[in-house]
Amino acid sequence: MKSSLIVSAVQQPCNDDEQSNLDFSITKIHEAAAAHADLVVLPELHLGPYFCQNEDFNHFELAHAIPGPTTDILSNIAKKLSIVIVSTIFEKRAPGLFHNTAVVFDKDGSIAGKYRKMHIPDDPGFYEKYYFTPGDLGFKPIETSIGKLGVLICWDQWFPEAARLMALAGAELLIYPTAIGWDNNDSKQEQQRQLDAWITIQRSHAVANGVPVIACNRIGFEQSPDSVAGINFWGNSFIAGPQGEIIKQANDSESSLLTCTLEKTRTDHIRQIWPFLRDRRIDAYNDLNKRFID
Repeated sequence: MKSSLIVSAVQQPCNDDEQSNLDFSITKIHEAAAAHADLVVLPELHLGPYFCQNEDFNHFELAHAIPGPTTDILSNIAKKLSIVIVSTIFEKRAPGLFHNTAVVFDKDGSIAGKYRKMHIPDDPGFYEKYYFTPGDLGFKPIETSIGKLGVLICWDQWFPEAARLMALAGAELLIYPTAIGWDNNDSKQEQQRQLDAWITIQRSHAVANGVPVIACNRIGFEQSPDSVAGINFWGNSFIAGPQGEIIKQANDSESSLLTCTLEKTRTDHIRQIWPFLRDRRIDAYNDLNKRFID
């Protein structure tokens, strides 16, 4: 990682019009570049509403080829502004084969790499298994001009194994584009517990691996296409340091651009005084490969 890295996270609503969503993202990318950011992260599937609230084969028409017209636009912006961009796109890989894919554009406009979401949820309002094939690229950091980025997506953020494998493979920063929110039928107390859990688990990945974390969420209520129910996306995007300390955080309802500076020397120092990677008992962890231990 560069010795001093300026990073930004975009928190935005995602409405029905793909072009307006892309334009909003591009406006925020320009704002990040004006703040001298080296890296800007966009929310999961930022080009449209969260279509996985129901199962509808018509939604497959929303998928994009990678590379394709949308990635060409983002590539040109990355090159023009000399900024690294992380964008998550509904990928049409081949007929009948689709992924939830993060694309990393380097400062020269090239596609530095992709990450395909590995953990695919299937819960009420989050019917992703209908749309997305589990990723097949593994937990491998993406090498860029600013360092090795450990990009994961949404449901991946709950699994310590994913964060650890990224860190062991050399990730200098963990990045979580996400789309997560509340069911308005839940009590305020339950909603707060869910939000606290979401923040806590990602901060714990920063602590356990001694690396900064960027968590980037959308905002706004999105009604389910086939019912009056929906998801109230809770925002609260944040950037945390290598001890899990919150450096910047948005609220639950406003569009935001979070920008801060991360220092590589601090990450190195934290890993020296909290040597979790040194003290791991790798000889005793074989059972982690099992679904359940009898």
